[in-house]
Amino acid sequence: MRFIPNIISIFRILLVPPVALALLEMRYGLALGLFLLAGISDGLDGYLARRYDWTTTLGAMLDPVGDKLLMVTSFLVLGWLGDLPWWLVILVILRDVVIVTGAVFYRFLIGEVIFDPLLISKINTVCQILLVTVTLALLAGIELFAPWQPILMYVVAATTLISGISYVTLWSKRAMEKSAAKQQ
Repeated sequence: MRFIPNIISIFRILLVPPVALALLEMRYGLALGLFLLAGISDGLDGYLARRYDWTTTLGAMLDPVGDKLLMVTSFLVLGWLGDLPWWLVILVILRDVVIVTGAVFYRFLIGEVIFDPLLISKINTVCQILLVTVTLALLAGIELFAPWQPILMYVVAATTLISGISYVTLWSKRAMEKSAAKQQ
């Protein structure tokens, strides 16, 4: 039973290509539905893992990989189609590249990387999800949230910058502390 969240995470990863394909084929209602299904699956696997203590090492890797694949793919395709500005797409992806690159260097130069997501990072993720959802809804003809899209773009930009800077600052400080401790 403890692998049920992992199966749900794998299902979410498998939803990434159909979301991208639906967007590229301009089947926006389908893309929105699949994106929402992926979001529900993310909440469900997290709930099950926490509620029943069905956490695994594999699940700890699959869940964020599934989230990142879905978000990066959605941003890239929406940027490619011109539905999100390229400056924002680049900013969102660059933040992730900086964090992953920093974590890899930290691991090889300093030691084990223990990732505790920062509050600003969680806020950023929620804002990114909201922006993609609102954009997909607009493309699907649901105009209800139209005024929110430009606001969300700037909120995503701000939280992306703050989150990226926060991670760089935090991990630089940790690296300096570890290096200082090794020299003593």
